[in-house]
Amino acid sequence: MFTSRHLGTPSSTLRLYTTVLRRAMTKLIGTHNGHFHCDEALAVHMLHQTRLFKGGDLVRTRDPAKLGTCDIVVDVGGVYDPSTHRYDHHQRGFTEVFGGKFETKLSSAGLVYKHFGKEIIASILDLEESDSKVELLYNKVYENFIEALDGGDNGISQYPPDIKPRYRIGTALPQRVAGLNPWWNQKDVDLDAQFMKAVAMTGHDFTDAVRYLGFSWLPARDLDHLFTLEQELCIEDKPLYVLYPDDNNQWRVQCVPPSPESFECRKALPQEWRGFRDDELSERCGVPNSVFVHMSGFIGGNRTKEGALEMAVKSLE
Repeated sequence: MFTSRHLGTPSSTLRLYTTVLRRAMTKLIGTHNGHFHCDEALAVHMLHQTRLFKGGDLVRTRDPAKLGTCDIVVDVGGVYDPSTHRYDHHQRGFTEVFGGKFETKLSSAGLVYKHFGKEIIASILDLEESDSKVELLYNKVYENFIEALDGGDNGISQYPPDIKPRYRIGTALPQRVAGLNPWWNQKDVDLDAQFMKAVAMTGHDFTDAVRYLGFSWLPARDLDHLFTLEQELCIEDKPLYVLYPDDNNQWRVQCVPPSPESFECRKALPQEWRGFRDDELSERCGVPNSVFVHMSGFIGGNRTKEGALEMAVKSLE
């Protein structure tokens, strides 16, 4: 037993006691060392946003004995057991998915999000966890942000393997995180420091995604969630064009795609209008005050709402 005789003055005793107590109360978050990926970096960031693991220290190791001292372990250990806060997804027989309409096998990011996501969303957006908006955003954030990370980390293709992509995407979050790992010919790199850069990077993107969905997408639900409304209202005659004002106090006519992910149009603006502007476009389409039509035909503009509407009507012919 320690006494003031061992520790010195009462003030030094208090400082040491406070330090020991703080260390005893600090949670340990464990993940594997070495080469890192997007999913465990984001998992660590999300855990730091929770009440239970906020300010938790990080242990990066594959030593089972050291992992055994951790309060929570992600992406290593071969165990998925929420009751003991073990969240690995590499073990044989693991088939956990987010639920509902989502069938993608979870990575460590998906596992942490599944169990802590509502609390994290409520904290970022300053909402009560019981707020109905949190439940809606919980699913939307998974669909828009987390599921792609789960699929990529588990090697699940986004499309059938016999379809060759026309171009490669190298700037997505997983690729950016992968770029923080040392190059094959780099020596003496502090992997733990690089991993913390990945934690910060994934956390920044995740927070931005939640804030956009909470503060922009959700308020727009009453105005322009076209695809959701079509599905909810079982609309058969689907709209082809949408009119809206732009930042220059002019009006746009935009073609509706077949789905939110598509670059195609249900019905593009006429070919003979595309790539022309102003007076020449107005003469070609027969609508005064026309401003432009994009080369691909997915959008056009007019100086007035009436003109944009007339462009849309003529495009139906």
